[in-house]
Amino acid sequence: MTMVPADLKYTDEHEWVRVEPDRTVTVGITDHAQKTLGDLVFLELPKVGLKVEAGQPISVVESVKSATDIFSPVTGEVIAVNTDASDAPEDVNDDPYGVWLFKIKLADKTKVDGLLDAAAYTKLIS
Repeated sequence: MTMVPADLKYTDEHEWVRVEPDRTVTVGITDHAQKTLGDLVFLELPKVGLKVEAGQPISVVESVKSATDIFSPVTGEVIAVNTDASDAPEDVNDDPYGVWLFKIKLADKTKVDGLLDAAAYTKLIS
């Protein structure tokens, strides 16, 4: 069974988003995404300081099956990347909600309102 934590937001492209109290969001890929991709072998993360638009591809994840883009769920600026995840992408397979990929400072905090809640994301992947 696919895990979909209730305290996170989600995108149609299978990223999870944790909204932090300081107007930043932490982003990773969902359990569904890592199961669909299979064993992850490479992560290309965005550069800190990159200005991003919601829906824009900003990084790449490669698995033994394929390579796919990871999209920015919000508009803002990349303020941190998880180099541990790029050094050991297989950790995402082991703990998709514990291993974050990047953090973005929101340009507009209302933009998270368009993201899916756990119920809507569960319906999407069912």
